[in-house]
Amino acid sequence: MRAIIEPPPEPGTPPRPLWKRLAWFAALAIGGSLAAATLAWMMKALLPAT
Repeated sequence: MRAIIEPPPEPGTPPRPLWKRLAWFAALAIGGSLAAATLAWMMKALLPAT
């Protein structure tokens, strides 16, 4: 069975390319912002109209 969680890289292993690391960071930042905005919009829709 394949491990679900990978162990840390071995010492001396070269880091992944910068563009891949930045792409992951951007995807996580945009995804988190969209999730927060969606939740805020849904919570605002629950408020009674004045």
